[in-house]
Amino acid sequence: MNHTIATIAVLVASVFWGTTGTAASFAPDISPFAIGAFAMGFGGVLLCLTSLTQLINNSSTLRKHYPLTLLGSACVAIYPLAFYTSMNSAGVAIGTVVSIASAPLFTVLLEYLIEKKPVATRWLVSFGFGAIGISLIALGKEHNLAAKGLFSQNIGILLGLIAGLTYAGYSWVAKRLISNGIHSRATMASLFGGAACVLLPSLLITGDALFATATNTSVALYMAIVPMFLGYWLFSIGLKTISASQAVLITLLEPIIATILAIVILNEQFQQIGWLGIGLVSISLVIQTVNIKQFVIHCKKRILTI
Repeated sequence: MNHTIATIAVLVASVFWGTTGTAASFAPDISPFAIGAFAMGFGGVLLCLTSLTQLINNSSTLRKHYPLTLLGSACVAIYPLAFYTSMNSAGVAIGTVVSIASAPLFTVLLEYLIEKKPVATRWLVSFGFGAIGISLIALGKEHNLAAKGLFSQNIGILLGLIAGLTYAGYSWVAKRLISNGIHSRATMASLFGGAACVLLPSLLITGDALFATATNTSVALYMAIVPMFLGYWLFSIGLKTISASQAVLITLLEPIIATILAIVILNEQFQQIGWLGIGLVSISLVIQTVNIKQFVIHCKKRILTI
């Protein structure tokens, strides 16, 4: 598959994921964990139902790699619990920074330690801009960073690191399964289908408000169908061609989309330092998605034709 198409697929997935915060704001009486569990769980069911042919055709290969599949499913199931609890314990700013910024780092470490893939200088530079940018975006949105106690913040940071590790874990597992010849749709269906077996039963305790109103129902279904089902289908398309570390780094577009939607639709306040963060993350994305060498060659050709 063309590298450009794969990159665009991950970028579009990130745009979908960036809408989740704004969508969830229309159903404030649903707990963040409940809506995350339903979205990822029901999204997993949809992935399985629409990928039955691929799952059947790849069943023997999936059985050979069942430890990887179980690991990936566990990561998918743990991620929403760790992520949302991290934000609740440490605050939105700290929870977001630790979870989102650590995920690319954990992914590249998995590739380096297990697959012995060298870390490209281009990736490191892109990650540096992205990590600083995410921190500044969070500072631009959070006005009271000292509201949480020290113990609560430390627990939140730990959970944020677990969220980043599990995000990296299921992305890395998905790439490994696809590289082992398993269809990308079968890969995502198996990981999220397995997680659904854990996430959906948890709604018996946390999901009492999910379908209490038409608005709540609409938000829950949107979250499951668009960001989760379509988003992870597109993400799997990207993983066919690009590495997990590159794909996860590209998803730093997500908080930019989330921030812009919060400002435009929800009228949230945003400090100037946050705009600097958006600029730095944008630079990170350009470094990671644009083929600089090809771009320079193209520019030289255009100049010579003038």
